[in-house]
Amino acid sequence: MILGTGADIIEVQRIQAACERHGDRFVKRVLRPSEIAYCESFSVPWPHIAARFAAKEAVSKAFGTGIGAELGWQDIEVANLPSGQPYVTLHDRGRVLMDHRGGGNLHLTLSHTQNYALAVAVLETD
Repeated sequence: MILGTGADIIEVQRIQAACERHGDRFVKRVLRPSEIAYCESFSVPWPHIAARFAAKEAVSKAFGTGIGAELGWQDIEVANLPSGQPYVTLHDRGRVLMDHRGGGNLHLTLSHTQNYALAVAVLETD
């Protein structure tokens, strides 16, 4: 049974501008160390950072909370299987929220171009 869905689209330029304006402070606030390492492995990291930003927004919308007191940036981690398929690992408040909502599976898809990044998340029971 589907408990919630979320989607987010963001302009890559907006994320690039935030990174350039705030430097590491912005990236470290939004991404976990493994996500930073993944994004920085690309010669142009901005679309990958934007996709993870959009993913975290989409996940927070699937939970119905948004990013805030119940669920923060660092509570959500986006990684990829060897096939390239993205997946989410929840930490701290994210894990608590998943248990509280009776969630079992969290599906995620990402897409990005040079200009936009898109994420869709679906939260369902086991």
